Amino acid sequence: MGHLPLGGVGMRQDDGVTDRDAVPLDPATMRKQYRTEGLSETDLAATPVEQFARWFAQAAREGGLFEPNAMIVSTADAAGRPSSRTVLLKHFDEGGFVFYTNYESRKGRDLAENPYVSLLFPWHPVARQVIVTGTARRTGRDETAAYFRTRPHGSQLGAWASGQSTVIASREELDEAYAALAARYPEHERVPVPPHWGGFRVVPETVEFWQGRENRLHDRLRYVTEAGGGWRVERLAP
Repeated sequence: MGHLPLGGVGMRQDDGVTDRDAVPLDPATMRKQYRTEGLSETDLAATPVEQFARWFAQAAREGGLFEPNAMIVSTADAAGRPSSRTVLLKHFDEGGFVFYTNYESRKGRDLAENPYVSLLFPWHPVARQVIVTGTARRTGRDETAAYFRTRPHGSQLGAWASGQSTVIASREELDEAYAALAARYPEHERVPVPPHWGGFRVVPETVEFWQGRENRLHDRLRYVTEAGGGWRVERLAP
């Protein structure tokens, strides 16, 4: 059988699919023209966290994003091998950006060996991105426990049931582990915080605000920490 060209995949009318569905699938031809307002140095808040709060509020309230707090967390192990995954931001303030995970997961092991991390908020519907680089530190157990108590009962059980990033034999094995925990800790019964589960706070060293513009001449403004504890702003070429 011959190979179908990437851009020529489609279905016949008698397959119940309209012409609209038979769109080209060649990534080289897929492009959008951004027509948003620009981002200037005078628009920025005094700190990157203040600026992030502005953009986050707009993304959450006006952007139509499914999960505006979803971010891509990129780590590397001691040998420099990178990995990325989507995680939910659960808190941010001037001290950093916080997410929670299994400390024995791949990202948890990576951060134990190499604390440098990158966070990417891909707010495509509003043609914006925020990129944070910095170092990750574990949150205290009191802070972890306080957040754990806010999670739905099922999510608390899930933190125990899943040996995150480990190989398992089947879905049934996971479901059985969860069912055993649900029987041990029925609804409204206090679930202990797993000792292998907790938070990471990413303390930012740089925070870049990316605003899409026409003709791929995007605005990229980056806050960089200074020795005295303040921030300077750099403009990057798109």
